[in-house]
Amino acid sequence: MEYLDFGTIFFFVAAVVIFLQLRKVLGRRTGNERPPFNPYTRTAEVDDKSKPGDNVVSLPRRGEVKESTFEKVDAIAKPGTPLNDGLRSIQYADPSFEPAKFLDGSKMAYEMIVMSFADGDRKTLKSLLSREVYDGFVAAIADRESRGEKVQSSFVGINKADIIGAEMKGTEAHVTVRVVSELISATLDKNGAVIDGDKESVAEVKDVWTFARDTRSKDPNWKLVATEAED
Repeated sequence: MEYLDFGTIFFFVAAVVIFLQLRKVLGRRTGNERPPFNPYTRTAEVDDKSKPGDNVVSLPRRGEVKESTFEKVDAIAKPGTPLNDGLRSIQYADPSFEPAKFLDGSKMAYEMIVMSFADGDRKTLKSLLSREVYDGFVAAIADRESRGEKVQSSFVGINKADIIGAEMKGTEAHVTVRVVSELISATLDKNGAVIDGDKESVAEVKDVWTFARDTRSKDPNWKLVATEAED
């Protein structure tokens, strides 16, 4: 028979007592438990019952979106229209999607892309464009550089921006935006002579751009996947 000293028995008993105490505390559910912390849950308005300083509200999961959740979509597009249906399908797939905030972000991206293309800034473009669009932009920049041409541009501002299309393609959300902007732009040859545009005049530019992102991805960034110039 093996000999157990007092110290071994003491620690064994202590371990059993601690386990039973923890089980009483941790094994009991009250119905008021907080959900597990999700680092990708967006900050929302504080619920009236939230504790002071607690400003994170869990968003509804896929399949749990209520009708009231679509209020921000309805503010952008009239209920019952194809645009509203498309935006709702995106918000259903990604409850954190808000059309108004997306539109603000798309306007910022529009200016960055336009100016980066003019400056030949490939690094910035790569982070904002899909692979296909990036390849097309870079090819145009390389062709321009091969002739020694440069573009002088000054972004005046965006007069109007509207979401005109939205749809889900599998797990990928696509949102199309029509942008009317003002730009001063001129292309100069290797001798500095203007061969296109005007260095002084403000021109109105109309574009239809489509942005996309995979709603299953943890990456919140949208990328430009299609461009179309409007007459």
